[in-house]
Amino acid sequence: MSPYAELAPGLRRIVAPNPSMMTGPGTNTYLFGTDAIAVLDPGPIIESHLEYIQQKAAAPIRWILVTHTHPDHSPGAAVLADATGAELLGMAAPDGEHQDVTFAPHRLIADGDIIETDEIRLEAVHTPGHASNHLCFRHAGLNWVFTGDHIIDGSTVVINPPDGNMKHYLQSLERLRRLDCVAIAPGHGNVISDPERIIDWTIRHRLEREAKILAAVESTPDLTSMELVPKVYQDVDVKLYGWAERSLLAHLLKLEDDGIVTRDEQRWRR
Repeated sequence: MSPYAELAPGLRRIVAPNPSMMTGPGTNTYLFGTDAIAVLDPGPIIESHLEYIQQKAAAPIRWILVTHTHPDHSPGAAVLADATGAELLGMAAPDGEHQDVTFAPHRLIADGDIIETDEIRLEAVHTPGHASNHLCFRHAGLNWVFTGDHIIDGSTVVINPPDGNMKHYLQSLERLRRLDCVAIAPGHGNVISDPERIIDWTIRHRLEREAKILAAVESTPDLTSMELVPKVYQDVDVKLYGWAERSLLAHLLKLEDDGIVTRDEQRWRR
């Protein structure tokens, strides 16, 4: 995957040099416009990456948007705003672990808000689930949706309670499907040209995993979420069990909210 790509007229992608098991090839930073630039998800504070964004912008950076405040997406935003004088836009960081507490938007944006310039029109779409403050952005001219970590290329995302919420995530996927976009530009990986297929696959995968969890709870009741992981995630490397447990717990909390399972001191049963 190239670190720099022109995806469409007035749309460029720069991949931050932060590849890992969780970020894939790195965090995607998107640049919109040619005369006045809007930047989406500047990523972590990596000086070379932030300098490269300014170099490739080749025009004043006026707006900086973030999809959510996880540490691989938003910390660079404040630094880039200080360097360029750009307006910082997004939702405030919620309380909890793995949040970028440095993110202090100049302007709070909410579902349905429009960011419009002479060249682009972006609509904010609130998609809680992976994070309670997660926003996607629909590019009206292209009918592409920039999905941050709501959907990524080549993998599923972790839903990490309490801020991550599986019920909200599935509802947000259904909403994304109704947008009827022609492409998804994810926060990690390449552009996805068949949105309906990947959205449907993600929903189906989550529900199949949920069915496995429920079957495991029924067959071996009174286990903790971590004790359930080997019974449900046989397809996952044991090194990833810690992250798998977070999504498993998110499913259990959804099932509890649905009135299907209950718990006693974190031990689960139908």
